[in-house]
Amino acid sequence: MQNVSVLSGGRVELGAGTLYGAINTLLKKRWIMPWETNKSSRKKEYVITDLGKGTVDREMKRLTELLENSKKIVGGETHAEKSV
Repeated sequence: MQNVSVLSGGRVELGAGTLYGAINTLLKKRWIMPWETNKSSRKKEYVITDLGKGTVDREMKRLTELLENSKKIVGGETHAEKSV
């Protein structure tokens, strides 16, 4: 939860219920799996799976395309202007 806050510059505050719900969803989809490091610790750690990495890669490509298209629109560049 603290890492999300730091990464977002304090813009996103993640509650425990939201975090645990997200973790359970990621586990069900097999995008992450438990990582056994120190059984004496209460801290749970997870590692991303190959399936999860593929999903992240596709989402990053989708978001990159969305950002590039947004920049074109905000910059006023249209398909018709490119053709001229």
